[in-house]
Amino acid sequence: MTTIGALIGLFLAIVLIIRKVNPVYSLIFGALAGGLLGGLGLVTTVSVMVDGVKDITPAIIRILTAGVLSGVLVKTGAAYSIAQTLVQKLGQGNALFALALSTMILTAIGVFIDVAVITIAPIALAVGQRMETSKLKLLLAMIGGGKCGNIISPNPNTIIAAENMGAPLPSVMFANLVPAFLGLAVLMLLLRLVKLQGEKVTETGTTEQVDLPPFWASIIGPVSAILLLALRPVAGINIDPLVALPVGGIIGILCMGKLRMFNESIAYGLEKMSVIAVLLIGTGAIAGIIKYSTLKDWILRGLEYAGIGDVLIAPLSGALMSAATASTTAGATIASASFSTTILAAGISAVWGAAMINAGATVLDHLPHGSFFHATAGCTQMDLKERMELIPYESFIGAVLAAFSTIAFLILS
Repeated sequence: MTTIGALIGLFLAIVLIIRKVNPVYSLIFGALAGGLLGGLGLVTTVSVMVDGVKDITPAIIRILTAGVLSGVLVKTGAAYSIAQTLVQKLGQGNALFALALSTMILTAIGVFIDVAVITIAPIALAVGQRMETSKLKLLLAMIGGGKCGNIISPNPNTIIAAENMGAPLPSVMFANLVPAFLGLAVLMLLLRLVKLQGEKVTETGTTEQVDLPPFWASIIGPVSAILLLALRPVAGINIDPLVALPVGGIIGILCMGKLRMFNESIAYGLEKMSVIAVLLIGTGAIAGIIKYSTLKDWILRGLEYAGIGDVLIAPLSGALMSAATASTTAGATIASASFSTTILAAGISAVWGAAMINAGATVLDHLPHGSFFHATAGCTQMDLKERMELIPYESFIGAVLAAFSTIAFLILS
């Protein structure tokens, strides 16, 4: 199958997404058009698309079960309690650091990055009103922290990158631990140096949440899940994320004494994860077409011609696919499904390949044709023109994370 067909299909999918056509159907239609224009017959095109979806089915099951932990953290108020405690303990003088660290921790323990920002936004607006800080600076702190947490999280992007590369999830999470904290340090330096003089917070429009669980009870569920996942590299006991993440959610809700909210919590988690699972069907379809085409061969030749080493295939593919889909999860899915064989053939381990793809997928996942851009603008009461001003800074933080992940691979491999 020709490269031009895959590129046209991908471009068509992007155009349809920008035109507000449902992303799932946009990706499926782009995959179908790409296969046909690339020289495949209708039967073969459909077969390749189905194979692409089959490849990511195991990850979809794990992502759906991860909704138990995520739903418990959000619906019981545990996520809000964790963020509020951190902001209070670190004090108003460290407010931006507290917001960044809170979003990083929530995302790192399994909350979607957009849900983490939405959860912390009321606290951020209240802090911003007292400090007379611009909404742009508050949102950059939260998004930057969320990106740092996203590359070490048991979230869908990490799960599917690990699954497609054939790497253990805990190892992929741990590989980016140092890059994540270095990225947080760069974020804090950026917030100190850059003047974002946008609109100040005048009215939060929020009310204080009540009946929040204590911090210790809020954090015990995700800590339990991470400890269960850590048993594989530490003790050689393999507990799959399909088991570890929901068990962590159950332990958490029992410790918080909110078992009555269990059905509500898992329903919320399933709703959020179902959106991702359905999106991954479209993503898998177009990933199958890209994988079947000669696109990866052309990319390798381009890197060779530019004098760039094979090590950059992983972060660059993650960045390019995140730009195409404006989604960390979709970007990590297409990149890992399409380029896994090439990355492994270049002598890069499965763990580091998945880690670098995951970091690369944070570079351009915030573009306006994705839902994250609009969700973060809405929760901070920011108009879209002002929200656009943050894109270069978000991209810089994502690029820093991808660079640190690549450097860590070069040092440690």
